[in-house]
Amino acid sequence: MTQSPTRRTILLATGAATLTVGCSEYGNKNSDSGSSSVQPGTELAKTSEIPVGGGKIFKDENVVVTQPKKGEFKAFSDICTHQGCQVTSVSGGTINCPCHGSKFNITDGSVANPPANRPLPEKQIKVSGDSIELA
Repeated sequence: MTQSPTRRTILLATGAATLTVGCSEYGNKNSDSGSSSVQPGTELAKTSEIPVGGGKIFKDENVVVTQPKKGEFKAFSDICTHQGCQVTSVSGGTINCPCHGSKFNITDGSVANPPANRPLPEKQIKVSGDSIELA
């Protein structure tokens, strides 16, 4: 004799499946620490487009470029090290993730506010004249 699943069992299984699918969509499709298919030498921006003490996010390239001090440019992955969400803003000296509130310092990508516990990976850029390119 086999027993049919109860309504509760079906609801629990459906809820778990929905949660699993929802979590797999959470974050960014490029959640492998921000790798992208953009080729080295690709111009990201002009130096004048990156505010001193701030930065700019290049979503398609999975890169955040910052200018902590005048003339000093840094680049990091735009994928949060907490759960793979794409960061969405740069303000107040930090790169900010909307998912759980993680913040990263614009100077070195280090964690300024958890829950992330690893820094944003640094990306290589080249500044030539007034042009910022992926290296």
